[in-house]
Amino acid sequence: MTTPATPARPLGGVAAGLALVLVAVLVGVAAQRMTAGPSATRAAAAVTATGHTTTVEVVAEGMRFHPARIEVPPGDRLVVEFRNRDHRRHDLVLDNGARTDLLGQGASARLDAGIIGAPTQGWCSLPGHRQAGMTLQIVPTGAAAASPAPSASAAPQPSLDVMADPGPDFAARDAAVPPAPPGRLHRRELHVREVVREVAPGVRQRLWTFDGTVPGPVLRGRVGDTFEITLVNDGTLDHGIDFHAGAVAPDEVMRPIDPGQRLTYRFTASRAGIWMYHCSTMPMLHHLGNGMYGAVIIDPPDLPRVDREYVLVQSELYLGPDGQPGDLAKMQAERPDAVVFNGYAAQYTHRPLTARPGERVRVWLLDAGPNRDSSFHVVGAQFDTVYREGHWENRATDPGGAQVLSLTPAAGGFVELSFPAPGDYPFLSHAMVDAERGARGVFAVR
Repeated sequence: MTTPATPARPLGGVAAGLALVLVAVLVGVAAQRMTAGPSATRAAAAVTATGHTTTVEVVAEGMRFHPARIEVPPGDRLVVEFRNRDHRRHDLVLDNGARTDLLGQGASARLDAGIIGAPTQGWCSLPGHRQAGMTLQIVPTGAAAASPAPSASAAPQPSLDVMADPGPDFAARDAAVPPAPPGRLHRRELHVREVVREVAPGVRQRLWTFDGTVPGPVLRGRVGDTFEITLVNDGTLDHGIDFHAGAVAPDEVMRPIDPGQRLTYRFTASRAGIWMYHCSTMPMLHHLGNGMYGAVIIDPPDLPRVDREYVLVQSELYLGPDGQPGDLAKMQAERPDAVVFNGYAAQYTHRPLTARPGERVRVWLLDAGPNRDSSFHVVGAQFDTVYREGHWENRATDPGGAQVLSLTPAAGGFVELSFPAPGDYPFLSHAMVDAERGARGVFAVR
């Protein structure tokens, strides 16, 4: 006796002829090893077992499961032949406890989902993949879709107070811009590291980073310089990199690489400005929002000397449970917990940047986003020079000035100013979440 297969749904954008659903019914499978979880046992108790097995092939491709919905005759045992045809690693986890191992491209696994008597939900367990759409619905024929499974318990998110004192041992990120290295060829390794760090007083987040810092290291050069950057993945997830400072075909150099792999990205800087680099792995929003970004400064020709030079990278915090990665749902909803400069809430309020009266100060700005605009302003000071996205908008010799440098996400530039007298000059982004959680700091002028 056989049970007909549920008709497969067509795949948009996937090559024709791909076999997506294979259904076979086997009788007398007592000798087959079963791995159903506790929920599957309860589901089986609520329905009469038919003694039949429905076997379905599920393919992971394009950050989706194909098919995304499986109908199974009530009482049948379901076996999933899971094949990963994506270039990313994936697994398949069911809310009844059954799961596969993590599979690379071309690998396959056989998953016993147990006897199907109630709707069951499946997903890929890698961070962000489920939220990005890698979900699977298993339903008895004629039943409604499964309800979302509850998330795993985790430590609650601590309250965020950006004005709290981070303590005497706190060291702010050095905002001084590094000088351009000698020569015209710049070679460097960037290591992907997953670290748990404080992002505000008493608030920790598991960050995905380049070289263990958020933002990643600042790179610098001149127009015509060549950069040869080798990405080494020392993390547990796949990651890639995209340098906006170079114009290259993205197919190979921006592809994600698995843990333990390395990939060299080579580009020549043909245009000046402060350029963003970031993880290129999907869902990109999650990787950006969880710390994988940095800046490349390519000096405009004949850039004048200044007395002090700082770099500020604006970004947003989307806190998950304590010590866990950022919350992708908050990122998708554009609901940040705070907007920060250089990865830590209000760090330059507690550890001000310094200058002397009359000194010429240049501040490079990059808005890494991923969602909020920036409008950089220094209270009590004016900008006589503004350079934004490769264009001089004001120069020191012009009679006019500027009060803000406005940037959209991924945009950058710099301002120059001098402080007229000793004092504390607050700086901030007017594009803040609210008065207490916006990006801010202080110039201590003495």
